[in-house]
Amino acid sequence: MKAVAALAIACLMVGTAADASPADDALRATTSGFYGVYMTLHPSDGVPDPSARARFAPFLSPGLAALLAQGAAAESRYAEVTKHQAPPLMEGDLFSPNFEGATAFRVGACQSEADHGRCAVVLTYDDRKDKPLLWTDTVLLARGAGGWQVDDIVYGGTGAFGNRGRLTEVLQNAIHDGDAFSH
Repeated sequence: MKAVAALAIACLMVGTAADASPADDALRATTSGFYGVYMTLHPSDGVPDPSARARFAPFLSPGLAALLAQGAAAESRYAEVTKHQAPPLMEGDLFSPNFEGATAFRVGACQSEADHGRCAVVLTYDDRKDKPLLWTDTVLLARGAGGWQVDDIVYGGTGAFGNRGRLTEVLQNAIHDGDAFSH
């Protein structure tokens, strides 16, 4: 059954890619660039450090870049208050629903509407020991002054450990929790 569903999704993506508009191609390029950076930082753990955030910067909306910086500041305050004796607010891969992250990606169908767009991204985690995990996240993009930028990620995985909902929600919750603990 899973194989039939995967085949149907693949056929839909191929058909959609053939009908892609120039805007959809731009969405795809930004999403591919973002995941290209992501793959060089694997495995990622929590909020990226300033150097990694700088590498992501060309692909991020100002809002998402600000949330990542606020998340890093919240982690720093939390670590200071707990004297580095508590686990971080955000552990594991932040950019996917899989705690261990992804080891491969493929950008699927993209759609644009005015100043917003979305791309389906098929992600794989393969530790080369167990059966690879496969899931599809949805990258939400916003058109900014410099073109399309990643604005959020809707997690699509269903594993027992990892993120749920959206990247921005995970960041906002961690910022709130860190601020509440340090006051």
